[in-house]
Amino acid sequence: MKGKRIWKTFIISLVILLMSGCSKNTDHEEINSGRLKIITTLFPQYDFVKEIGKDKVDVNLLLPPGVESHSYEPTPKDMVDIKNADIFIYTGEYMEPWAKKIADNIEGYNLIITDASEGVELLEGHGHEEDEHEGHENEEDENEDHAHDHSDKDPHIWLDPIYAQKMIDNITVALTKADKENKEFYIKNAEEYKKQLDLLDKEIAEALEKVNSKKVIYGGHSAFSYFARRYNLEFITPYNGFSPNAEPTPKMIIELIKNIEDAGVKSIFYEELIDPKVAKIISSETGAKMILLHGAHNLSKEEIESDVRYIDIMKGNLERLKEGLGYEE
Repeated sequence: MKGKRIWKTFIISLVILLMSGCSKNTDHEEINSGRLKIITTLFPQYDFVKEIGKDKVDVNLLLPPGVESHSYEPTPKDMVDIKNADIFIYTGEYMEPWAKKIADNIEGYNLIITDASEGVELLEGHGHEEDEHEGHENEEDENEDHAHDHSDKDPHIWLDPIYAQKMIDNITVALTKADKENKEFYIKNAEEYKKQLDLLDKEIAEALEKVNSKKVIYGGHSAFSYFARRYNLEFITPYNGFSPNAEPTPKMIIELIKNIEDAGVKSIFYEELIDPKVAKIISSETGAKMILLHGAHNLSKEEIESDVRYIDIMKGNLERLKEGLGYEE
């Protein structure tokens, strides 16, 4: 079962770490060429580190291109790479519970562990997991499904450009702690990038004040709560929460179709890197146009090759929201 596989992988990885020793090896230091070696779990942190550290960091994203973040399971190699890094950055225990376990078990190694969501008051999640656990044969099954459940709190803070700045502050603290000599360099870059995010926030706010509808019909898992609250939008989805295990019931899909028809909505948005089967059904039934709304968890291979950045994704989302909600100059 998935929970047992995750735990088995974790134990094997920990054994490999212990066998590999506590200190960084010489080969790693030579390859690193004086740059900080940083491992991140999600694309936003990866991109933020690149903006702050520039040529003084060697940053790697654990997620392979095109892999959906919620279904990812760390490999033994991932564990060794993390142990050999200078800094390990994750989003928080509600986004990557496996990363929190890793962080708890590698404390004391010669690296800095950073929870990028530290200091952010998270929104309450949804209780959708209760329905999913109905009919489970025993409590063990229930606990296994909960391994990838982050329903207690909503972790998707990076989709709010203001909260993204708090993530940048946490990342900057880690960089300056690991490399005191270049402290001012990191702080200067972080402040300059936060100014870009302020401009992004202003651009989004001004544009979304002019859309014809504030109602976003979203055929994906809930990930835009912070974005919706920041810009006074109403996100309606047939998924009761943002767990990857959540599935909408036929009743919820029917209600959403009725909502679309009653409101005269002509677009339905879908999420990245997942087969938009629900959006396809609703589009087929209503004629609503399908439009991507990118949650920025990870990038496709094509996006990585095109050097797509966080701000690119957010501006792309804005243009698609203007298209789908009706924008008037």
